[in-house]
Amino acid sequence: MFDTCQEMDKIVIKDLWAHCIIGVYEHERQEPQPILINITIFTNTHKAATTDTIEDCLDYDALAHRVLTFVERSARFTIEALAEDLANLCFETPGVDHVGIRVEKPEALEFVASVGVEIERDRKSRPKPGLILESDDRLPV
Repeated sequence: MFDTCQEMDKIVIKDLWAHCIIGVYEHERQEPQPILINITIFTNTHKAATTDTIEDCLDYDALAHRVLTFVERSARFTIEALAEDLANLCFETPGVDHVGIRVEKPEALEFVASVGVEIERDRKSRPKPGLILESDDRLPV
């Protein structure tokens, strides 16, 4: 899936289900829709593997809960914007050097399993934009 950081270790958060307001159509702005999220975190796990202590581990439990809370409070028009928000959120966690995010809308089209976007971001090349918790209710023209 994400192979740009071959020398780094990976932590995978797979099939995180959430519900949020997402989409450009009026009916999509009324009720939260299911969203499927997969996150691949590139980090260095060597110290944690050597010491075998939780203090040296990246706290994926806390990160997964932060992602869930963020998504369920968000209201975005596009899955691209939501994926970018999640990449920024991941970089707030110490030890995250590179991240791959996949966001899918399982109910976007009735004749496909899901429609999604997959992005990769690197901490070193990131601008430091703020997170957007909620978008306004204007529909795009």
